[in-house]
Amino acid sequence: MRNYFNDKVIWITGASSGIGEALVNELAVKSTAKIILSSRNADQLNTVAQKAGLDASRFAVLPLDLEEYKKMPDIVAEAMGKFGKIDILINNAGLSQRSLAMETDIEVDKRIMDVDFIGTVALTKSVLPYMIRNGGGHIAVVSSMMGIFGAPMRSSYAAAKHALHGFFDTLRAELYTKKIIVTIICPGFVQTNISINAVTGNGSLQGTMDNATQKGMPADVFAGKMLSAIGKKRNQASIGGQEVMGAYLKRFFPGLLAKIVRKAKVV
Repeated sequence: MRNYFNDKVIWITGASSGIGEALVNELAVKSTAKIILSSRNADQLNTVAQKAGLDASRFAVLPLDLEEYKKMPDIVAEAMGKFGKIDILINNAGLSQRSLAMETDIEVDKRIMDVDFIGTVALTKSVLPYMIRNGGGHIAVVSSMMGIFGAPMRSSYAAAKHALHGFFDTLRAELYTKKIIVTIICPGFVQTNISINAVTGNGSLQGTMDNATQKGMPADVFAGKMLSAIGKKRNQASIGGQEVMGAYLKRFFPGLLAKIVRKAKVV
């Protein structure tokens, strides 16, 4: 990991907690990378950077709300002003869901798509011209096992993550000659606040920790594995516990997976 990330400028969205914070901690200790931290809360981002032990010369805070996707060109221009380049963009920010499809207001469906797909795509599209001008770059996107198969209570979340796969697989093929690397990361259950912050059918937050999430992979362990996959320039990596077997079942035994999913406890 050290050789790949050293001296690069890495932009991490959703950096104020969870996987994003764990990535900052790993990079702070195990590389000499400069890091741009983004989320909606600037104070939390500064706290994360300070706790990670980052010297002021190695980080910059840039507030960002993925729902405001029309602002991405201006935000990216501001990011470029921090360190003069962006070598790696890690699209980590997102919003999860805990509600049945028929009980989810269409505005909630739209919000999840805006945050998890449209905002991520808009940010990526705004960064790419700078990367290409600089001779190449690396885009990493945090999808989910729900980007490979769907499960109850996650309809729009799964739809948005499936959309990310379609977009970034296509982008990888289109920009291969431009030296743009694309890595899709598919987490299983990771110990973060994702379920606490998940939206329900009426748009309110669930506010509780799912049992599966609580028992998931520690965020620091996940971050190490994720950075290893990025450093190896993997096209896609599924990281988690036994739930990652769903990816193989989807490919080789889809009927069996369908039976398992409809009976599984997913909260």
